[in-house]
Amino acid sequence: METRELTVVAGSFVGFQLLFSVASPLFSSTFTPGYSRLPPTKLTEWNSRLVSTVHALIVGLFCLYILWFDDAINADPVWGEPGLVKLNVAITCGYLLYDLVLLATNWSTMGDSFFVCHHLAALYAYGYVLSRGVLPYFANFRLISELSTPFVNQRWFYEVLKYPRSDRLVVANGMAMAVVFFMVRIFVMPPYWARVFATFGTEAFERLGIGAQVAWITSCIALDILNTIWMYKIARGCYKVMMGASGRKAKEVSPLKQNHVNTHTD
Repeated sequence: METRELTVVAGSFVGFQLLFSVASPLFSSTFTPGYSRLPPTKLTEWNSRLVSTVHALIVGLFCLYILWFDDAINADPVWGEPGLVKLNVAITCGYLLYDLVLLATNWSTMGDSFFVCHHLAALYAYGYVLSRGVLPYFANFRLISELSTPFVNQRWFYEVLKYPRSDRLVVANGMAMAVVFFMVRIFVMPPYWARVFATFGTEAFERLGIGAQVAWITSCIALDILNTIWMYKIARGCYKVMMGASGRKAKEVSPLKQNHVNTHTD
């Protein structure tokens, strides 16, 4: 791993830590009145999720830029020039290390084995990208999934601020979350794996060696399994919200109909 990547990883780790401990409390207390009324455990998770949203926007948008404009990695997805991708991956690795430390120090209130598995699988695979510069297209493609994170976090913000589930903002965000999560984590699986399978047996694939091949394939399988589980949970939650909203509408309409009938009877 080159000095530049190590510096970016370290800078990312420190930067996200400062955002968590300094910038998020200042920003949130200024613009969100309900923030100061939250219990300490919720304050920690609030700051964590705000950092998560910032990270997702940075790497997600950078990822799209690379996919659209970096001709080198699109032409050679296995060995293409990885400069921009390594920068994006280094930012993400710094964030993942920061988040693992945060989870470890607040395990009783924030611990989640799924997130730990996700982070470790990602770090395992991204380590090869940073150390050997391999698989830049595929590493960058995986970061598209971060674009769903702001909607997931926003759902939690609404919930902890006690917005009713029937609120239009909550419903709209929930629908957007389900759609975006599906698009960037589930819908992209077939084209991603089609491109993966297209490399099998090629000289570029053989040059990777067994270590990088195993790290690449196993980490992708693990991440896609986790994404499928999360998609199932999101779909269930979205369905419950929609059914709850429909039930409330029916209850609101029924008394009106009853009053209409009674008026004519009298």
